[in-house]
Amino acid sequence: MEQERRRHEAGLNELMRGVAGKLGKDATGYLNPRLHLVKGWARKEIPALAKQLAADVIVMGTVARTGIPGFIMGNTAETILNQIDCSVLAIKPPGFETPVSVID
Repeated sequence: MEQERRRHEAGLNELMRGVAGKLGKDATGYLNPRLHLVKGWARKEIPALAKQLAADVIVMGTVARTGIPGFIMGNTAETILNQIDCSVLAIKPPGFETPVSVID
């Protein structure tokens, strides 16, 4: 478990370095983004942490897998959205292709 946590933490830190490199020191300093790596179910832990921190925005990945909620943004993101009072920025992974097609 601890090895998995260290791997996730290293990945988040690398992501943060990339974001800071693209934004620059002034923007990063102004925005003051913070990372939180908590253990538990995302549907429960993310809303609890958002409330505890009085978060302005939550950025989360989403892949939209199943059902009507999944059609738009993903089931977990949809569940979280219904429990929080702040903004959410949902990001699809690189190469994501929607399973929805237009019928002519």
